[in-house]
Amino acid sequence: MTRQGRAYCYALATVGLWSTIATACKLSLNYIKPAELVFFSSIVSCLVLLMVLIIQKKLPLLATMKWSDWFLSAKLGMLNPLLYYLVLFKAYDLLPAQQAQPLNYTWAITLSILSVPLLGHKLSRGQLLAITISYFGVLVISTNGNLFSFSMESPFGIFLALLSTIFWALYWIGNTRDSRDPVVGLLMNFICAVPMIALYLLVTQGMSIPDMRGLAGAVYIGVFEMGVAFLLWLTAMKLTENTARIANLIFVSPFLSLIFIYFILGEKIMISTLVGLFFIVAGLIIQTRAKN
Repeated sequence: MTRQGRAYCYALATVGLWSTIATACKLSLNYIKPAELVFFSSIVSCLVLLMVLIIQKKLPLLATMKWSDWFLSAKLGMLNPLLYYLVLFKAYDLLPAQQAQPLNYTWAITLSILSVPLLGHKLSRGQLLAITISYFGVLVISTNGNLFSFSMESPFGIFLALLSTIFWALYWIGNTRDSRDPVVGLLMNFICAVPMIALYLLVTQGMSIPDMRGLAGAVYIGVFEMGVAFLLWLTAMKLTENTARIANLIFVSPFLSLIFIYFILGEKIMISTLVGLFFIVAGLIIQTRAKN
């Protein structure tokens, strides 16, 4: 198999895993609270990333990290996994998966908006058009297609889903200043975040062992969403001859996710979800081309 062919395989595997996460979150939250899901998933992710470093023989790199590196990880870890996943999982708890999942995909649009005040970027006409189109899709999904009545089943859930995109975008902006090995940096972020998540749990609801089905969901999310998917995508990006070829595969994920949501969760996919998702993805594609 050619180098580019292997890149496609890794990228498609990543997209496949990402497409199952909305369903896994929704199933898990039937048996475990959002904060508990973040806590146990983060612990599992730490173990996965630690094993990867051992296999890659990069574990000694941890010993070379300075206090400034750990301070950076504390800040980044507060954004992801602490704030991002706490807010996102609570959104999944309040919303149907078919609503929360597409709204979460607008993080790239949020990133371009926040890059203006934080990185000094300027928005082109193409990017402004992309923002308008994507957020029209958000409006369609949020109101279930009832644009003029502007009624929402869970306004707070919609707010949380969109808030999660801000935390995720801030996390990636913070990563622009991170020159560490990606796996080492991600592991350090999670190591710093786990005590903060534990403290949040103790203060808000106390620590307890949840239902085993909830723990199984946490293991799945910790392994595949927070760990393996990141590594597969990183490998695909290193192998590909053209980043755009791989990046475009991301747009398959939200539509594939709806298939899992329909067949496994049993949610009837609404026309408004499909229409809104079409506008969100169209905006993301326009934004990608506007950057190029």
